[in-house]
Amino acid sequence: MNRFRIIQLTLLVGTLLLLAACAPPTAQVVEKTVVVEKPVAQTVVVEKTVEKTVVAEKTVVVPVPQTVIVQPTAAPGRDTLVIALARAPSGIDPADHSSREAETVIRNMYDGLVTRDNTSGVHMELAESITWLDTKTMEIKLRKGVKFHDGSELKADDVIFTFNREFKTNGIEYPQPHTALRKGFLGPFSSAEKKDDYTVVVNFTAPWPSAMQLLVHTQIVSKAYVEKVGTKGLIEKPMGTGPFKFVSSKTGLEEVILERFADYYGGAPDLTPAGKASISRAVFRVIPENSTRVAALLAGEVDIITEVPAELVGTLQKVPGIQVKAIPGTRPIWMELNVKQAPFDNPKVRQALNYAVDKDLIIKKVYNGLAQPLGGALMPTNNFTDPSLKPYAYDKAKALALLKEAGWAPDASGMLMKDGKPLSFVIDTIDSIRPLSEAVATMLRDIGIDASVRVWEYNVVRPKLLAGERQAYVGDWGDSAFDPVGHMEAKWYSYTAGSTYGRANFSGYSNARVDKLIKDGEIENDVAKRKAIYNEAQKLIYDEAPAIFLVLPQAIEAAGAHTLNWSPASDSRENLHDVNLK
Repeated sequence: MNRFRIIQLTLLVGTLLLLAACAPPTAQVVEKTVVVEKPVAQTVVVEKTVEKTVVAEKTVVVPVPQTVIVQPTAAPGRDTLVIALARAPSGIDPADHSSREAETVIRNMYDGLVTRDNTSGVHMELAESITWLDTKTMEIKLRKGVKFHDGSELKADDVIFTFNREFKTNGIEYPQPHTALRKGFLGPFSSAEKKDDYTVVVNFTAPWPSAMQLLVHTQIVSKAYVEKVGTKGLIEKPMGTGPFKFVSSKTGLEEVILERFADYYGGAPDLTPAGKASISRAVFRVIPENSTRVAALLAGEVDIITEVPAELVGTLQKVPGIQVKAIPGTRPIWMELNVKQAPFDNPKVRQALNYAVDKDLIIKKVYNGLAQPLGGALMPTNNFTDPSLKPYAYDKAKALALLKEAGWAPDASGMLMKDGKPLSFVIDTIDSIRPLSEAVATMLRDIGIDASVRVWEYNVVRPKLLAGERQAYVGDWGDSAFDPVGHMEAKWYSYTAGSTYGRANFSGYSNARVDKLIKDGEIENDVAKRKAIYNEAQKLIYDEAPAIFLVLPQAIEAAGAHTLNWSPASDSRENLHDVNLK
């Protein structure tokens, strides 16, 4: 397919079988085919914070023999589970982070009042019960005897402190005073009062219809501990009530080591098996590059890998000793366009780009059919997605017509020009989404746009995106609550520095009507009225097209056959409580 520049990983079948087999305790020399990208047309110069140089025009695949020393898989009976993440956690403070990877690490050290199962059902966890006294007042009864990792008992004061810290303006004092990134997950919170040591009454300024789904994302911290060590101390040595307690971490959270908490109360009682964690130790290790992550699994260096490249699913499924699981994903992907800079300040250009991208072909070739096209601001499986909004159809002629209306016309070579300048921009992305980004760039080049790809670490590029310093960004954002709250206000609300609203708005999109609708939808209890509110917001975003609405990939993970009681979660938060190794 010369329409795609897709990174290919070719592993010899004999190598796969050898790595999957029970190897003797000696290193093995294995042949591996490495794909070398040979530039044909142009190379993008990448800023020094970026690790890779990306070829924008065409790639010639040249197999080069390379000898790789692969250590044999460790003997059965291990009690340390190693999970490879595709991205580094954005933080380790339960109130102050913005990524699924952070949630994954945090949820294994901290429990919340409620939790979510693998099918998005909500269950009581630290809370014994939650009752609405009226539309704006909630009563929480806590389980008795729950211990923090320092041996102190969880009580009402800890819940109140957690809520106040997460919601208060500038409630986080380190590294400088700022408002917690998770503030939005507490909705219209007003105050929390202690009724007794195990009962909290929470007051809201308005109804909060999505409360139970969003409370999943608030983990409880110890009031006494945080007051003693501060936020800096909490980050350096987290301390919660979860099944694992903190041991150590590396700079940048490239690795986090946890160990089983012996006094764990057992977790949600209606999610079996309740009790202590099955494994003694859990290690989260960041391996950003797709092929390296897969190779680590095959070599037995890790037990579970996240974000398995779709093009490798078929290959991995044939490898003895490897299990691959795919479930509906909750990470929709867009290419957000900086609407405050030319040429994307013109909605006709943004609409044209939506018509220029063949999402069905991308799903077939990049995702092997394991994805759905997006029809706008919300993923297809969100409970409030407007079904009348269909994905932009692939229509090259319509794309060119809209670009012509915006003043862009092809020259003799087919390159789109305006006032003597080409339509040219860089698409920024992260490594795990690079194949999709390159496919999009190829399709845009097909209509005369000079598009190239640049790869970043997410934690490096995020502040640049919020500052409006990038032109286009292909990335995802979680929609794990299946509710617009937690998603719409993060991605499509106007960005304001210091606010949790717009915290993931990388396009600079701002529409006062959309902002009002998002706010109104958060507090509307009537389901029909709420749907009407969000439908209007989605239609405005769809028409103004601050992004190319791309795809919702399935969540694909893989593990060694020795990894038991493991399953990807619908919200992508890895819960290791039940996992064990044989």
